[in-house]
Amino acid sequence: MGGKTRLLIVGGVAAGMSAASRARRQNPDAQIVVLERGDWISYAACGLPYALGGDVPDLQESGWEALVARTPAQMRARGISVRLNHEVTGVDARAGTLTVRDREAGRTSTEAYDHLLLATGVSPIRPEWAVTDLAGVHVLKSIPDAQAIEASLHGARRVCIVGGGYIGLELAEAMRARGLSTVLLERGDDVAGRVLDDPYRALMRAELERRGVDVRRCQSVDGLHGNAGRVTGVQTDAGRVQADVVLVAVGVRPNVELARAAGVRLGRTGAVAVNARQETNVPGVSAAGDNTQSLHRVTRRQVHIPLALSANRMGRVAGVNMAGGDARFPGIVGTGIFKVFDLGAARTGLTQGEAEAAGLNTVSVDVVSTDHAGYYRDARPVQVRLTAERGTGRLLGAQLVGAPQSVKRVDVVAALLHRRANVTDLFEADLAYAPPFSTTWDVLLVAADRLMRQA
Repeated sequence: MGGKTRLLIVGGVAAGMSAASRARRQNPDAQIVVLERGDWISYAACGLPYALGGDVPDLQESGWEALVARTPAQMRARGISVRLNHEVTGVDARAGTLTVRDREAGRTSTEAYDHLLLATGVSPIRPEWAVTDLAGVHVLKSIPDAQAIEASLHGARRVCIVGGGYIGLELAEAMRARGLSTVLLERGDDVAGRVLDDPYRALMRAELERRGVDVRRCQSVDGLHGNAGRVTGVQTDAGRVQADVVLVAVGVRPNVELARAAGVRLGRTGAVAVNARQETNVPGVSAAGDNTQSLHRVTRRQVHIPLALSANRMGRVAGVNMAGGDARFPGIVGTGIFKVFDLGAARTGLTQGEAEAAGLNTVSVDVVSTDHAGYYRDARPVQVRLTAERGTGRLLGAQLVGAPQSVKRVDVVAALLHRRANVTDLFEADLAYAPPFSTTWDVLLVAADRLMRQA
């Protein structure tokens, strides 16, 4: 293929737009085309539950554009062609071409590439019972999803949320902020089951219940009830839940159909397998973002943990390499953070349960302190579980629950996990102290001190 290097990017949200931007900086002469099947690019998907709950003030003035970081016009001004409503329906990796359908015009074309990036993300899982024509049943992944939920909530009084993970918990807070009666159904034994260990899950559930969320655990959904084309309730194995709106938040799955069509290898997680340069096994084809798996730096195993920072970072790496540079994605340590009303929770590395499941000989300590000096106004409890490998003292992970800003301490442990540090390294860290911010011996240092005696 003669002329300028032609880079095609499938997907225009986090990884895709990060890749396009970095590729443009790396190679000002490259021809860069982003193909996005939807109407929006470069928006803050993580902000959608908060927008629905009224926590995005600009939403009233700017509409959903308040969540957009870069518009198509801004990207085009940088020499990046953005084609909305263009769905890639086929890929021929040997020929280096894509089959693309313009959904608005109804036309199909063939697009050639020198390098292809698959940044196709994930799709919300819809259990069989949630595949329905009943109005009022929704998932939340995109701005159009949020717009549909917003429309359904007008005149609603009762909401049922199915799933107690990150999105389900954030939606529960958003629905209560709107004054709606809210039932949260969780199939497992507690909320945040894939995020926190048992004692910390219970703290989050207690906060939900304190703020009026009806949390029902160990309940499976069997089907939906409806009337006149609209949902009226959820049928569980424990009975019926009345609902005007049902929000399904039971997880996501990576979009790998195009990767399969290109002959790209999938990993054991079901997501796309890539090397540190975000390259697949097919020459000229890269992948980045939520549709790919990544190296967990604690376990050294491949995992699929779709989170915003990882997707953006993968996209940057892919963009540099596609445009002729050399960059590496370092892997992840599974850091996550969320809040439920007045309580924040964060985790990094492995929980005690995950470490045991991985076959590691582990030990954990739990410490309760205050988020700053107890004599200073508004001091609130903060609780931490610190986990290490018994015998070596290697740090494995941390979990924190407390006032929302206090749990950002998790980043200290996350940084150390990236360096494969041990408990002594944490204890010897020179952390900042002043009464409005911390106790003299921060809760992390206290936990490290105790853990050193046992690890």
